[in-house]
Amino acid sequence: MRATAQIETTAHRAAHEARPARPAAWSDGAAADTLHDARFRRLLGARDWQALPAPVRRRFSKRLAPGETVLYRGRVTETTLTAAGRVLAQLARLIGSPLPLGHGETGAAAVAVTEDPAIGGQIWTRLYARAGRFPQVVHSAKRFQGPTGLEEYVGRGVGMALELAVEEGALVFRSRHYFLQVLGRRWRLPLPRLLAPGAMEIVHREEGGGTFSFILSLTHPLLGRLIHQVALFEEVVS
Repeated sequence: MRATAQIETTAHRAAHEARPARPAAWSDGAAADTLHDARFRRLLGARDWQALPAPVRRRFSKRLAPGETVLYRGRVTETTLTAAGRVLAQLARLIGSPLPLGHGETGAAAVAVTEDPAIGGQIWTRLYARAGRFPQVVHSAKRFQGPTGLEEYVGRGVGMALELAVEEGALVFRSRHYFLQVLGRRWRLPLPRLLAPGAMEIVHREEGGGTFSFILSLTHPLLGRLIHQVALFEEVVS
């Protein structure tokens, strides 16, 4: 409970400091309709977009002003890492710890999503409580660019191109390939498949009552599933 309070207090403070004053027009229903974020809808296409539950569509069409933050709080309910997955997660600390670090870890979690026009997308900051230690903090940027129209950049020049799909009412993000970015954004080198960590899949599924699940899996073509994590979240309404 103490870890949960610490995460929520930190996230609320960060959101309050980062959030600019919202224009009065944003409270008007007609004006809000004109400010919907259509980027995910365009990537999916009209048919797949309409196949998503209404709460998921609202979540991924929420237009944020530059610097504005939306918060989600929840709990990790399952984390499974094989021996190879643990080694990979530790190696990934060199690029900012984007993978779960501990097998069996559960606990409070929080996510902050901030719009940043300078990077052409959104900054996602995730906090995962760890008993007796500081929370693990994961930063990544979802940028609406690249060959698939969407990529996730985790830092140190490493990122992956993502493909979107709708399966059984869930929104699914899958890695198409990984890349190395050098000299700023001027050069992008695809990472050879032999050096890639495996296929990343993230499933966003509506669970009802304002709750959604976030399921992360990393599967290697030879070693099988290395990492699997399940978390449940709800939006923090201020």
